[in-house]
Formats: sequence, structure tokens, C-alpha cells
Amino acid sequence: MLKINLYDFDETIYDGDSTVDFMFYIIRKHPSSLRKLPKIIWSALKYVLHMIDKTTMKEGFYSLFTTIDDIDKLLKEFWKTHEHKIKKFYLEKDHSNDIIISASPEFLLKPMTDKLKVKDMMASKVNKKTGKYEGINCHDVEKVRRLNEKYSNYKVMESFSDSIKSDRPILELAENAYQVKGDKLIKVEF
Repeated sequence: MLKINLYDFDETIYDGDSTVDFMFYIIRKHPSSLRKLPKIIWSALKYVLHMIDKTTMKEGFYSLFTTIDDIDKLLKEFWKTHEHKIKKFYLEKDHSNDIIISASPEFLLKPMTDKLKVKDMMASKVNKKTGKYEGINCHDVEKVRRLNEKYSNYKVMESFSDSIKSDRPILELAENAYQVKGDKLIKVEF
């Protein structure tokens, strides 16, 4: 039986929201990308007014990616300046049995999860050139569905997330579940 540990990424092992940080990084490095601001604002407004779902709203935000010619180069630069935001508690652990499961775009997290040498990473499949989803947003119960799709004979030893509400499905799988608040780990009982 495979023994694994599950981790959310943003606000859990990364201090902040990596997608938001990347979007601001794009704007700072490529101010011309601000031409997408009306679309981003319109997507946010439509979401608040319940006219579109969260995935469609995120695609409006991700339209910012379409303004970058070499997004892979920009990703490398981004992680050089943002890898310090990986939390100390996580850096001190062995990652050979860690699976990171996140709603953030897979292409965004991959350079960092490769560097951390985690066992596996599952995240939202978003086309980095179009900003469009190529599958279901990897959040809530979708995280467990994706895990079960890839692994069958496993036992979750520990699970970590900043949000009990949105990550309850992965937290409930673990022998030991923890809510991450800043640098504090709070044991969660279900």
C-alpha cells in the first residue's frame, strides 16, 4: 500500500496565492497586458452578479496569459523571485511521498513542484497560451476524484490545507489532518 501525504498549495505551503502573484508579476513585467483589465473586471462583476460560474470567471482572469509571448521564460523568472514564499515548515520535510493537489493552473505550479521533488502534483489543467480550462477546476471533491483516478491502493498519512471548508474532502482522507494558518499547523478532527 502506498503511503502518501496530501497538500493544498496556495496559502498552505505557499505564502499567498501563486496565481494572483503571477498575474501581478505579468502586469509588472509587461504593462501592455493591462489591456486585458476590462475583461478581468467584467468577468469579476459577472461572477459577483451570479451570471457566470467560478471557472468562467477564472478564464476571464487568465486571459492575461494570452498577452505573453514566452510564458515559460516568464515562469522561470517568476519562480526565481517567488520561491522564497514556500513556507519553512514545508521545506523542512521530506517530499518523496507528497502529492500536491491544487486548483491553481498546473503549468504554473510545475516548475516549483519539480524543484521541490514532490512525488506528484495534480492541479487545474489550464492552457497557458489561451487561459482556457482543459478539464474540471481541481478543487473540492474534484481533488479526491483526480487522486482516485490515478492511485488506487493508497493510505493518506497526513493532509494539509489552509481551508477546512474547501479542502475538507482531502483532509477527511488523512489519518492526521492539519489546517495551516500562516506558519502554524492546527490539528483537525472530523
